[in-house]
Amino acid sequence: MPQEDTLQDNLLASPKLLLKIDKLRERNIGKHVPLPQLVVVGDQSSGKSSLLESLTGIPFPRDVGLCTRYATQITQRRDNSTHVNITIIPGPRSTDEHKSHVETYYGSALSGDDLRAKFPAILQEVNARMGIRLSSSAKGGTVFSEDILKIEICGPKEDYLTVIDVPGIFRNPTEGVTTKQDIDMVRNMVTEYIRDNRTIILAVLPCNIDIANQEILTLAEEYDQKGERTLGILTKPDLVLEDSSKNAICSIVENKRKQLTLGYYVVRGRGADQDDSGYESREQMFNEDPWRRLDKGRVGVRALKAKLGELLGDMARREFPKLRKDIGEMLSRAEKERDGLGPSRGNDTEQRIFLSHIADKFQELVKASLEARYYHDPAFETSLHLKLATLMAFLAENFSREFEVKAAYRNFENRNSDDDYDGIDENVKNEMNLLQVLENSSVCPSSSSAASEAVRMLESATQELDPGEFPELHDIICDEYEVGYPEDGIMDWITNLYVRSRGMELGHYSDAVQASAWKEQSKKWPVMSRVFASRAIMIIQRFIANALSIVCTDSALQGTLWSCIQEEVLQRYRRATCFLEYLLSVEREFNPYTLNKHFSKARQEALADRAADHILSTLPGSMQDAGDNASITIGQIRSSTKDKSNIQDVAEQLHDGLSSYYDVARKRFVDNVWAYVVQSHLLFGPNTPLKVFTQDWVIGLNAEQLEAIAGESSSVKEQRANLARKIEDLKEAKKILQF
Repeated sequence: MPQEDTLQDNLLASPKLLLKIDKLRERNIGKHVPLPQLVVVGDQSSGKSSLLESLTGIPFPRDVGLCTRYATQITQRRDNSTHVNITIIPGPRSTDEHKSHVETYYGSALSGDDLRAKFPAILQEVNARMGIRLSSSAKGGTVFSEDILKIEICGPKEDYLTVIDVPGIFRNPTEGVTTKQDIDMVRNMVTEYIRDNRTIILAVLPCNIDIANQEILTLAEEYDQKGERTLGILTKPDLVLEDSSKNAICSIVENKRKQLTLGYYVVRGRGADQDDSGYESREQMFNEDPWRRLDKGRVGVRALKAKLGELLGDMARREFPKLRKDIGEMLSRAEKERDGLGPSRGNDTEQRIFLSHIADKFQELVKASLEARYYHDPAFETSLHLKLATLMAFLAENFSREFEVKAAYRNFENRNSDDDYDGIDENVKNEMNLLQVLENSSVCPSSSSAASEAVRMLESATQELDPGEFPELHDIICDEYEVGYPEDGIMDWITNLYVRSRGMELGHYSDAVQASAWKEQSKKWPVMSRVFASRAIMIIQRFIANALSIVCTDSALQGTLWSCIQEEVLQRYRRATCFLEYLLSVEREFNPYTLNKHFSKARQEALADRAADHILSTLPGSMQDAGDNASITIGQIRSSTKDKSNIQDVAEQLHDGLSSYYDVARKRFVDNVWAYVVQSHLLFGPNTPLKVFTQDWVIGLNAEQLEAIAGESSSVKEQRANLARKIEDLKEAKKILQF
């Protein structure tokens, strides 16, 4: 066997291991993980006190009124000096005040004889320190306590043994002292100790009562169904007078009745009216019939004590590796649970740091989304709603295309521009539907299918937005949208407008006629641009909600954060929509005018095209087919405008000027809406809704605001404190168990 294994085996078999386990018990590690232990259980009248005195030499009171009201841990260990230490281990649910009060108690004795003399007074001190009420006349206090009295007896001749005595089970309350609730409390206390699979149950059973009806065996059987860790201890054999009853007790000790894997032992303790003489003299009775037929290893206190030491050592050695593993795993779970709560937020400094960290993560997510760095966070792959750059680009392209095709109230005649669309027909309408274009594509069917699915998703994310999902935006967004394609008959409309609105100008239209025509032709701009801005706002609002849920997993904190930033976010949306209204007023409320050179060029081209069309219409058919290559005379050019009436001439000029200006203004307006409303006010500017929740915002909060937003609830504070204590205990346990 390797030297390391030999060393480990020797260590595990040594009393040092049992000492480690006792130290774990002192740290209340037993409330987290079961510890190897011997627990003495039985009725109040079962002889437990006499048994414990025989095992430890400590004179426990036998009076029912002075019965054990708390668990008592008695440890005997070998030491060079003889001394007795008495302390109180606070119960697992003790308040900090009670814990501090009982932990300061310390009692001591020089020897076992000194302890026996002082013990009644020590018990009174302990009872008082724990707050035990012993009489009906006493006020306040409790009848039973979860605290543990620890008595450590050390000396050069002491054998290592640790046993835990718990209050005896009783069935009838004592008027003015105990209640039915106390009966249940004691039973629960007993079961808390015996349920653990690392507990050896020492069931104390008086011989003068039918053992088959002993409640403690029934209770032990509930938690040790196979009887593998229950040891029966038969007391008061001197009270059994009939030979048949003595033989029945012997049969039990011989494990012939009510069998247990660990078997039974029979001992005789000191009676209430007997002196304090040694147990050896009292156990002379076991040399008589029928007791002497029993195995000597099953009779008497000395044999029992040796067996208990053996059992405890075996249990500790067997369970030690599992104990270390359990503590390690429990520590990992506790630390993970603590980490799940996030950093501590007990004061304004911690709260500010906590919120600043969340705000920083939020802004990192915003930046990555606007820059299309979707590799920054795995959340981008699971939520299309986080991909702001992609969504806004798709939304803007759709807006530009739709505005180009639908925004004019009436179709212009003979439009000649640089646009990709030469008129409104079914082909153009199909081109407006990107999905249909992709589905009809025959270039690459496989990629078309994948692309069409992507377009479907983008269409849904940017076009099929439900304003009902954003009730907080009800006074900001436009939720009604029904815009058709432009109407025909623009020349008739312009002619009628001119006739109805002309003044006394000579051969030309007035600015008022031009302004009326322009306002009529652009009357769909407000609703289309408002819907576009509304969709952009809803996309951003949805992004903020999703981003907050990613950077802050606490749903309650999410709600609090949103309620705090919401008004400023909404106010910034309003500023964006106000700027859109400003752009609309600039474009539509003033007389049409532009310095763009393309306006003059387009108008001149329109005039030239109209003259050319008129000349071509007067030529024979064969010459018309020649188009721009047709030969014409100066006379034909001169006569091209002679036959026009003044109204027709002005109407054509008004149409061509309006058409040329419309192209310039439309492109300018679409660009301005994108640049100033979306980019500047909603996405990239210094005061966008996306830049409300920042570290600067957190820095500006006062202590009261920080507490209201990031302060932990009482339940979370309690949970965090409990986890901190648990982790501290388990870390200390790991240190104790280190070799």
